[in-house]
Amino acid sequence: MNGIFFAIVLISFAVAAVRHLPWLAGAESDVVPMDVLGQAMITSATDAVTLAIGLVGVMALFLGLMKVAERGGLLVIIARLVRPLMVRLFPEIPPEHPAMGAMILNMSANALGLGNAATPFGIRAMQQLDKLNPVKGTASNAMILFLAINTSSVTLLATGVIALRAASGSENPAGIVPTTLVATICSTATAIIVAKLCIRWFPPATALPPQTAEAIENGDKIEDGIPSDDDEDSEADGQLVQAAARPYPAYVSYLVLGGIAGFIPLTVFYGREIAPWIIPGLMLLLLGFGVARRVRIYEVFVEGARDGFQVALRIIPYLVAILVAVGMFRASGALEMIIAPIGSVTAHFGMPAEALPMALLRPLSGSGAYGILASIINDPAIGPDSYTGYLVSTLQGSTETTFYVLAVYFGAVQIRRIRYALIPALSADLAGIIAAVAIVSLMYG
Repeated sequence: MNGIFFAIVLISFAVAAVRHLPWLAGAESDVVPMDVLGQAMITSATDAVTLAIGLVGVMALFLGLMKVAERGGLLVIIARLVRPLMVRLFPEIPPEHPAMGAMILNMSANALGLGNAATPFGIRAMQQLDKLNPVKGTASNAMILFLAINTSSVTLLATGVIALRAASGSENPAGIVPTTLVATICSTATAIIVAKLCIRWFPPATALPPQTAEAIENGDKIEDGIPSDDDEDSEADGQLVQAAARPYPAYVSYLVLGGIAGFIPLTVFYGREIAPWIIPGLMLLLLGFGVARRVRIYEVFVEGARDGFQVALRIIPYLVAILVAVGMFRASGALEMIIAPIGSVTAHFGMPAEALPMALLRPLSGSGAYGILASIINDPAIGPDSYTGYLVSTLQGSTETTFYVLAVYFGAVQIRRIRYALIPALSADLAGIIAAVAIVSLMYG
């Protein structure tokens, strides 16, 4: 992201400087390119802070509700429901192994938009999978399939994107729930199929040289915020993993999964009618779930809302950085120069030029893509409820920061040889983009 950020600023300055030369030569014009660039920087920085402040309340609401659901055990319930499917996907993993429970909890947290909860479970899953890995330092087939599913995870509720759309003045902030669900189902299916095919195409992992294996085995502890086994929350996480490993009867799981599958066509054909009910219904259902599970819903909601307040404030620096860079890129004319030729082609396939930066940046940087999304849906010429607004919102909610996920998860267990891991992950990203364009065109085009 450092290189991308500096490149955007450098290109913006260079293009503005070239456009400024005729004005220096005496050309009569009321537009001074460098003045426009400077004004765009100040305006973008101000808009970033205004947006983040407007996001505080909505983020607090959603994280408060999700905290009630999490405390009531919804994460474990979902994990136990999908376990029969996971056993079929990972036949080489013993059903009662801790890796299975950690993977299921990670995917369940991603499905609910609980990114903060998903990452620790994902790291724990990789650590447990590494214990089963016969070739240390080399990604196993199970590791690659898990990461492919993780980067394309089925999303039931993209809470962060819904909150941002609400803060941007959307009349239908939850309108992306059906589009995100369809897009992520397509991307996850693609990830699984491609990963399974790659197992046949690529030879089994071979052992590393003894010196390299020994260096990995004696590597330093994980740093940079990646949790290790001695983290203070590891005991609580371990209890959740054990709970997730106890499945419901198979017929219960298949009935629920069948019900979710049957819900998909309803969201496609009646998405406009269903969407307005989602946010009010979600609050009632999650609070009702908490009451049924004897959760002190008021105190827990306040605890989660406090976290939402802190999250909204923490993203201000990221929003300022990326929105200023994007504002410079647009004001200098560089964005139009680069995107317009490509957009003239992709627009025929449902991908307008304004949405291209989002599609290209999403696999590289989560914070960068989030800033791009904020910039697009807060543009008065586009807005959150336009076709482009729905498309970029769906892209943000249905794709993952692929390279970041691979770097963090593989780095957690010192995997140096990732084999074919990028193939299913990037295939899932591409499938998610295509599916997002198709479903948004169908519903809002």
